Amino acid sequence: MQNHIFHYLVKQVCLLRVYVLLFVVVCCSAECYIQKPKVDLLSPEDINHLQGCVDSEGVAHDFNSEWQNECYNCLCTQFGIQCCNKIPTAIELPDECMMVVDKTTCSFTLVLVSDHSKPCELA
Repeated sequence: MQNHIFHYLVKQVCLLRVYVLLFVVVCCSAECYIQKPKVDLLSPEDINHLQGCVDSEGVAHDFNSEWQNECYNCLCTQFGIQCCNKIPTAIELPDECMMVVDKTTCSFTLVLVSDHSKPCELA
């Protein structure tokens, strides 16, 4: 009986992860990704001892903590690390415009392709 409940919970957690991923993709206008937690779901003890997330650089973060990694805003949840790019990637620009990205400030400007010193006016 206990084994059946554990497998049911694992399936529910997986389903919830899919919903969270879809929600993040739909709601975020910027590029987002989710890094799954590094946990062995075959061991029920691991679920009870989770205390946070470990990012790709090996840094530990508490649940519900937020931080910036390069130009991504990241959040540690029980479902993994969710990061969204601060710089939009899905902007349709007119042919005469281009986006210039400053990765040190995580900002961007729209300029004319023919003259990068002039801003691009979007109608």
